[in-house]
Amino acid sequence: MKKNIKAFFKEIVPIIIGILIAIYINNWNEDRKDKNYINRISASINKELTETNNDIIEKFALQETLIDTLDFYKKDDKISILDILMKVNGVSIPSIKISSWKAISNSKIELMEYDKISSLANIEEEKEILKAKSNYVMNLVYSNLNDTGIDKKEILKIMMFDIISTEITIQEEIEVIISE
Repeated sequence: MKKNIKAFFKEIVPIIIGILIAIYINNWNEDRKDKNYINRISASINKELTETNNDIIEKFALQETLIDTLDFYKKDDKISILDILMKVNGVSIPSIKISSWKAISNSKIELMEYDKISSLANIEEEKEILKAKSNYVMNLVYSNLNDTGIDKKEILKIMMFDIISTEITIQEEIEVIISE
């Protein structure tokens, strides 16, 4: 009986050790793949956010030109909103790129740090707010293209300031992520 137990342990112990080694190697390999994935997705997120930040900076100048032009012509009842938009080449809204964030948020979000997740989620939310505000601006513009009154010009100017404030919020969140 003792021989059977000894023989049993001699056979089972190497099997258990082999299984434990295989599990360890598998876990190590998965961790390595996860770190590689996070590094690639983080680089992609940073690239998108840098491009977004540059687009916001570029559009700020155009938006400020629109605001200044609206302010300059607000009392001129011969100049319509369409005329003003033609002078400044229309309304410019930046493109907010978050494709990489959406990719990871649908798969391996648990691998990212909370602060980064929070900032990216805020950017996504602000993107939707910016989209809604842009739609309001475009609705105002299209329904009042021929309007020459001061009221509509002032409303459009205020709405553009509101869009800029949302873009600034997005830039602040981008800075949090990029500075990490």
